[in-house]
Amino acid sequence: MDGGTFSKVEKSSKAMYGPRHILACGYTLDEQTGFCYVLRKIQLEDIPMKFLGDADGSKTLKTILEEAETGITEHASLRRAVIMSGLTQAELHGLISAHRESGLPYPLWASLTPVSETWLLKDLLEALAQEAMAMKQRRETAAANTAKQT
Repeated sequence: MDGGTFSKVEKSSKAMYGPRHILACGYTLDEQTGFCYVLRKIQLEDIPMKFLGDADGSKTLKTILEEAETGITEHASLRRAVIMSGLTQAELHGLISAHRESGLPYPLWASLTPVSETWLLKDLLEALAQEAMAMKQRRETAAANTAKQT
């Protein structure tokens, strides 16, 4: 998975890499329904949406997107994550905000890149989890340092 980097997404109308699609995993059936409601609420229900199952973990993101099956699936043991492809940067931020306001459990967030589309889903989820842990530790360290200074 060399060459993968995480970077901040701006808030423009520029479309991100890949075909227009949203992939999600780790959501219960009720949460999947809630996620679909969020998409309708922010008028993104026209974007193909696929909830991934355990069998998808050993597939590359490119393969998953090429299969292009959409809809709700049985709850999977995969980590909770949302992977966006081809959305505009503004749509990405709108989806994250609406998801947060909905009360749905917090997922790992990612956007498709030329590098990540070649990764197995399970490897991407692991990399996202490691990045989330590192970010949490940086925030906790910064908070502790701030507390010491006051």
